[in-house]
Amino acid sequence: MNIKRTELAEGVGFSELTDSKFKTCSVYIKFITKLDQSTASANAIASGVLSVSNSKLPSLAALNEKLSELYGASLNNSVRKYGDMQLIGLSASWIADRYTLEGEDITGDMLNIVCDCLFHPNISGGEFESSSFSISKNDILDTISAEFNNKRGHAITQAVSAAFRNEPAAVSVYGTKETAEAVTSAEAYAAYLELMRTARIEIYMISPEPITAAADQLKNCFSGLERCPEEVSYDSLSPLKASPETVEETAGVNQCKTVLVFKSELDDQLAFYLMNNILGGSSVSKLFLNVREKQSLCYYCSSRYMSSKNALLIDSGVEKSDIPQAEAEILRQLDEICSGNISEQELESAMLTFENSLASVGDTPSSYASWMFDNFLDGCDDTPAQRWEMYRAVTKDRIVQAAKSLKLDCIYHMLSTEGESQ
Repeated sequence: MNIKRTELAEGVGFSELTDSKFKTCSVYIKFITKLDQSTASANAIASGVLSVSNSKLPSLAALNEKLSELYGASLNNSVRKYGDMQLIGLSASWIADRYTLEGEDITGDMLNIVCDCLFHPNISGGEFESSSFSISKNDILDTISAEFNNKRGHAITQAVSAAFRNEPAAVSVYGTKETAEAVTSAEAYAAYLELMRTARIEIYMISPEPITAAADQLKNCFSGLERCPEEVSYDSLSPLKASPETVEETAGVNQCKTVLVFKSELDDQLAFYLMNNILGGSSVSKLFLNVREKQSLCYYCSSRYMSSKNALLIDSGVEKSDIPQAEAEILRQLDEICSGNISEQELESAMLTFENSLASVGDTPSSYASWMFDNFLDGCDDTPAQRWEMYRAVTKDRIVQAAKSLKLDCIYHMLSTEGESQ
């Protein structure tokens, strides 16, 4: 994995990776900014505007027509949360020039489009043009509604909000329906300008052969910007509550939801990943085989490790009458790991999961970009092979110590309303 990384401007990194097996070129632009209730919605909407138009292609129809002419190239945005950070992305993918029918300069056209979207958005009178703004705002509102209607996802969101109360991680990455509805095109444009000025920016270019013009073109564009990137903390431990808090709400659901959030101060990320896989991160985990399959206490039961907050989250769908027994069995399965009851088969299965995952890095351009960006957030530059050796070095005792370090912080229940079937 030969990665060349340079600084294009203050707080702007550019990483280039070539792999001859690909037939497409891809660029991924990542903005890293603090997650804040007052700016989350405006930032999310602004990122959407950048992906639907620019000053030269001033409508979604015009942009899509141009992308279609370029052999069906694509342009997308993304918004996600990483601990206390809001991660905003703009990405593009297109066919490599060597595979075009008549040797067209697709790469040059796409780099121009990306730069126009990023540096010359579609604005009118000091704010985003109304139709592009409306498309993005409606998309965000639809996403917020979809998240609310997905009761499992909503339960997890509410549990996270309670566990990390008064911390940025408690904030929805899209903001609330109310904050999104209140955002104006002028406010979204102001959010865009602030992101361009203060966000940490990482750019990844993946192609079958070097694209020498990309870094120079982007560097030239950034040279005209005033940059004052803010300091951000990628990992931030959350203080443990004095005693576990229980939060309950009712909803029109047939299947109740329970979420347990644990916190730890132990710094052993790889051990936590393996422990999580053994506990509830796979279809052969302790939670799945025992709580769901053998005892039929729930419809689903799984766990996930939040490395940025060093926290473990266990969620399940369960009948209301079975909640106490299900939660007791969940805690018992965690105690099994704390007691060292981990079979060789469980350990081998967990190791195989990560071996396969690491082996797949490089199968797609996006897997390369994700690997490089995750390494950046973790402050390391491991190769997949090096990371695999690190996993192989994790002992059973380290996994046990990771489990023992977990302390229950919050319990969330979504209960069916009176009269609903249980």
